[in-house]
Amino acid sequence: MVDYGTLKTDSNIDIIMTTSLAGVITSPVQMEDRKALGIKPGDTVKVHQKIVDKGKTRFQIFEGLVLARKHGDEPGATFTVRKVSSGIGVEKIYPLYSPLIEKIEIVKRAKVRRAKLYYIREKVAREIKRQMRRMSLVSMATESETDATSRIDAEVKAAEEASTVAEAEVLNEEEIVEDTPVVEVATETAKSETVAEEAPAEPVEVEVEKKD
Repeated sequence: MVDYGTLKTDSNIDIIMTTSLAGVITSPVQMEDRKALGIKPGDTVKVHQKIVDKGKTRFQIFEGLVLARKHGDEPGATFTVRKVSSGIGVEKIYPLYSPLIEKIEIVKRAKVRRAKLYYIREKVAREIKRQMRRMSLVSMATESETDATSRIDAEVKAAEEASTVAEAEVLNEEEIVEDTPVVEVATETAKSETVAEEAPAEPVEVEVEKKD
């Protein structure tokens, strides 16, 4: 039996903690293997996460940069992973010994001089602002194939209607030109008839025989 009153040094305290935690399962995963990975800020990792959805299990891979590592190799150790998806920064904090993590792969290692890489958030934001300043306003629009087809059909239909209206106007003008002489002739004929009716009758000389 350990006499806790006589143990005062740090090494003895470590022995006590080791003895007291012996036989206690902190996580069902292989903790020693996770410790051996040596995940640190600057590493690019792939985290294979197990997701249970409606009785079915699937694996989701989250690949990104390790921004921070907290609590060392303790049972509550965590690491933060960041990636950019569709122009939006996404961060996840994973427990190092989580049983929902099937596998952790280290894709790439980088040498960094900071223990926490949170400055990357502001750096990315500044870069986006810098790019926005370089952009210029333009008037552009995207349209689907269906919209383009319908727009072209509408333009063709409008052009056909305009040509039809123009042809109708031309035909009307030609009909008016062709009908004008007939109308004038008829008018002149009517005028001549009117003049003939209105003209006074010429006096008729009648010879009368005188009787002796």
